[in-house]
Amino acid sequence: MTPDPKPLLLALALTGALAACKPAAPADETAAAAAAAATPETAPAPAADMAHDTATAAEAAPAAPQLQAAMRELWHGHIVHARDYALAVHAGDEAGAKAAADAVVANAKDISQAVAGFYGDAAGEGMLGLLAGHWGAVKAMTDARARGDKPAADQAMSDLVANAGGIAKFLAGANPNLPEDTVRALLLAHGAHHSRQIDLVMAGDTAGEAAEWTAMQAHMDGIADALAAAIAKQFPDKAS
Repeated sequence: MTPDPKPLLLALALTGALAACKPAAPADETAAAAAAAATPETAPAPAADMAHDTATAAEAAPAAPQLQAAMRELWHGHIVHARDYALAVHAGDEAGAKAAADAVVANAKDISQAVAGFYGDAAGEGMLGLLAGHWGAVKAMTDARARGDKPAADQAMSDLVANAGGIAKFLAGANPNLPEDTVRALLLAHGAHHSRQIDLVMAGDTAGEAAEWTAMQAHMDGIADALAAAIAKQFPDKAS
């Protein structure tokens, strides 16, 4: 009987994320990274080039189409639920905000269970902790911007940046096809998309948010494709 490949694909795709258990970057590095993450447009060019080139190549002939599809579905779900949360908070819809937050957590649990199925319970718990940290920072930023609390929003961004640095450091160490600086820049740009989208939602700028949402989805696909391609190259016999 052939085993279901989805848990393995998700587990392999998420191996790098286990780095979240490592210490955050030093304060001066975090501050510098936060400045670099001010807007998606300021992300270093090599990161944008990597995402664009990888996405283009993956769309033309993905090395592991199932893994690519799983990665895209996973990360797209993350940004969909985070966006729903911001929209509900802005609208004062407490029930909608709770439902969206619960959906983010459910998604995180699904990922952690996939990891646990391949790496064991400890790894699954570590993955859940990482996802909790990322979502906690995005949620805190959303709530702070909604109430006009700039210091809290700035702290949330710093937390998001530190989390991105930890993930990038591990990915580079785990996969030689993922340069640390490039991956870190991609993740900083992702955090910047979250930040800008939240600002536009709270300002009631529906046209601006729609444009940002389109760009955010494209960038998220680029990150997913970059990870899938690197993992497929590292594990050609396991990724499909």
